[in-house]
Amino acid sequence: MTPNPTIPASICLLRTSAIGDVTHVVPLVRTLQQAWPEVALTWVIGKLERKLVGDLPGVAFVTFDKAAGWSGMRVVHEALRGQRFDALLQMQVAMRSNLLSLGIKAKRRIGYDRARARDLHGLVINERIPARRGEHVLDAIGSFCEPLGLQQRQVRWDIPVPDEAHAWAATQLPGDTPTLLVSPTSSHALRNWRPQRYAAVMDHAATRGWRVALVGGPSPTERDMADAVLAACKHPPLDLTGKDTLKRLMALLGRAQLLLTPDSGPMHMANAVGTKVLGLHAASNPDRSGPYSDRRWCVNKYDEAARKYLGKPASEIPWGSKIEKPGVMDLITVDDAIERYEAAAHEMGLL
Repeated sequence: MTPNPTIPASICLLRTSAIGDVTHVVPLVRTLQQAWPEVALTWVIGKLERKLVGDLPGVAFVTFDKAAGWSGMRVVHEALRGQRFDALLQMQVAMRSNLLSLGIKAKRRIGYDRARARDLHGLVINERIPARRGEHVLDAIGSFCEPLGLQQRQVRWDIPVPDEAHAWAATQLPGDTPTLLVSPTSSHALRNWRPQRYAAVMDHAATRGWRVALVGGPSPTERDMADAVLAACKHPPLDLTGKDTLKRLMALLGRAQLLLTPDSGPMHMANAVGTKVLGLHAASNPDRSGPYSDRRWCVNKYDEAARKYLGKPASEIPWGSKIEKPGVMDLITVDDAIERYEAAAHEMGLL
């Protein structure tokens, strides 16, 4: 922290989505609260995302329903009418968020550096975070406190999980049997692995004495993926698809030893509760968007994907490039994932 920073009385954070990115904002909230306990924090957040973090203490939340379009923006602007913040942290660069920010009054409007800005982001801000390449998304978000005179030196989540969610999770996953959770569906379809490959890894874990549970949301896409995985399994797992809430999923993750998933929101939720993640990365760079605390158990085929689909090594393409090409996830074999499962299980002493 720089000496004697000017302490703001009020800060507005704008990050509406998605689930994984919202979890990355929580350590920034903790940093601000630890440095300035009296600061008034307001967070403009998405409707779904609020269900995960909307009970963070000391934060006022304003919900943005992006499905409502212009009327959703008007609701936010009306909720903030008459307020003027000392600082706005504009942490989302999409055009919709840039337009949304125009109705938020703030003396200091802090946004991304030029390399990471897009969709006219520079027109809605008057300060920028430091320009850095090679940062994890969480570190980039954490750097939004630097223009205010702080440094995010500690990463802490402590996202509240209600007793009801813990009780429900204990009913689904009783006892202390080692548990593999599988969340097979990303919101980006080209990041998803083949159902038969998930099933092969799940069957392997079952033969090693692990309990296996399939998790996911209630959407038709997630249900279809779950059904395809179940149809390919020789050892039927516990199917919890569509039965949990975000809070209940947090509780389930807290009872599991390992999560198998592509780059997705549950990956970051698991990381936030300290659960190991077997992340499947070919379409995205795990060093930028993988589980923040520990990426040892991830399968990383991002460089191979860059060479195959872009004709260059990962080191020569723009940081954060997505390689969401048909077939890219086929670069990850069943043996790749099983090897990481075995390594994680041995490290935990659970084989």
